[in-house]
Amino acid sequence: MSYATSYSKNPDLSAALHTVCEEVAADLKGVSPDISFLFVSHAHADRFESLAGLVREESGTRVLLGCTGETIVGGREEIESGPAISLWAAVLPDARIEPFHVQFSQTADGIVCEGLPSGLAEETADVRAVFVLGEPFSAVPNSMIDRFADELPGVPIVGGMASGGAGPGTNRLFLNAGSMTYGAVGAVVRSGPRIRSVVSQGCRPIGTHYLVTKAEENIVYELGGTPPIERLRELLPTLSERDQRLLQSGLHLGIVMDEYQDAFARGDFLISNVMGTRPDDGAIAIGNLVRVGQTVQFHVRDADTADEDLIQLLEQELTTNSMPPQAALLFSCNGRGTRLFPEPNHDAETIQQRVGPIPLAGFFAQGELGPVGGKNHIHGFTASIALFE
Repeated sequence: MSYATSYSKNPDLSAALHTVCEEVAADLKGVSPDISFLFVSHAHADRFESLAGLVREESGTRVLLGCTGETIVGGREEIESGPAISLWAAVLPDARIEPFHVQFSQTADGIVCEGLPSGLAEETADVRAVFVLGEPFSAVPNSMIDRFADELPGVPIVGGMASGGAGPGTNRLFLNAGSMTYGAVGAVVRSGPRIRSVVSQGCRPIGTHYLVTKAEENIVYELGGTPPIERLRELLPTLSERDQRLLQSGLHLGIVMDEYQDAFARGDFLISNVMGTRPDDGAIAIGNLVRVGQTVQFHVRDADTADEDLIQLLEQELTTNSMPPQAALLFSCNGRGTRLFPEPNHDAETIQQRVGPIPLAGFFAQGELGPVGGKNHIHGFTASIALFE
């Protein structure tokens, strides 16, 4: 097994493409990759239609997945503007890779996703991971997540939604030699090396936890018999000045993923953005479904917290796994980068410093896919990472 990556900021796409393919081939010693990931900025939009075919022809990769991104990751760098192309490749001789293109349609029974590989549930023990890249204006990630939960329970889904486009038809997905403007593309990876996932939500809990006593879908009406707004009014005076400012600038609610724990700490929650409040009854709306009986806690996020969270999770990976990662893919949120951190290249640099140097590529997404508490979710403000042994 071997991995390689290369990226280029050359505005001449032909030259950039030749460079990255040549460098990847040299690192792989001329062996054709079994799977490659391609990420490209919108500065190269005039070549989107032919790009995948050119990459596949020059690289010789068996399976090619990719998409457009607002920010492109290569090596230690996060390229937030201008032309960029990043290619990541792996030779996995023992792996079986099943690519797919999913389309979504509305039926009387709800959203249906068509195009996933057949017979997924027949062989589950050898599935390492599922990679998914979606078009944000036409894909319905939760319908895929539910389908995989039924057929491949416990298998991590890692990836993200293409970004950088202003509306439908402006982003691109790449599958083998094809370029698509709708749905989602991906691959099921069977056998081969173990693929571990790290999902850094970048938040920390504040105050105490509460039991949800009244809720409907994504609306929380009562926490321990009291409206959430009242709970926040109780909480605010107990916080430091820094946490008060963070709470007022951006509030999140964490939902405990394992209710059987004796105590809850950072990493035990699925983080949901608080999307709005209702002054008339003190309810809040969040970005995930919530049900009566779940345990929740308010969270805050800032650059320091996000930095601590990512470092802690990466170091935990090293201490709990005897085999260090040999390569990684990064699917980070558009809200990270210099929009969150004071210095550029934060996530890429942190990965390289803590578990590298390793071949690393990826992009900043309009929604990130990854597991928390053994269940897959679509996230925001998250860094979702796939680590390859």
